[in-house]
Amino acid sequence: MLFHVSISAADPKNVADVMAELIGGLALPFPPVSDASWIALSDDAYRTAIEVYPLGTTLREADGDADAVGSWEGRDRYTPTHAAVGTELDMANVMAIARREGWPAKYRKRGGMFGVIELWVEGRQMLEILTPDMQAEYRATTTIDGWRNLLASMQAA
Repeated sequence: MLFHVSISAADPKNVADVMAELIGGLALPFPPVSDASWIALSDDAYRTAIEVYPLGTTLREADGDADAVGSWEGRDRYTPTHAAVGTELDMANVMAIARREGWPAKYRKRGGMFGVIELWVEGRQMLEILTPDMQAEYRATTTIDGWRNLLASMQAA
C-alpha cells in the first residue's frame, strides 16, 4: 500500500492545489521539509497524500535520532521518480485540468494491460493518473501472474 509520495515542483503550492483537485482533497502547507513545501491530502480511507517540495530539494539522512532533513541543492529538470495516482474524475475532466494548467497529458496503455493518463506536472514530472475504469484495469492485470505472463510474452517475441 502506498500512502504518500513526494515530488518536486517550481510552484509547489499550485502543484499541490492541482493534485488535491485530482485526488479529491485539500492542499495545505508542509513545513517539516521546507517552508515552501505543500501537501495534497485526500480524505480517502488510506489518507493518500502527495508531498510537493520546491524544485531542487533533496532528502538526506539525519544524524542520530532525528528525521530526514531537506536541503536545496540545485534545479534538476527531469526525474525518474513517478507515481500512479487514482482519481474519481473521468478522462475528460483530467485532460481539462491539464489543459488549464498548460501541462502535457495523453492517454497511454501500459504493456497492453492497463490505461493511464501521462500527466507531465509543470512539463517535467510524470504522474500516471488512473480514472476509475483505469484503476479496475490496473487491479485486474497488475498481479504476480499477470506480470509473469507479460515477461514470458516479451521473451517469446
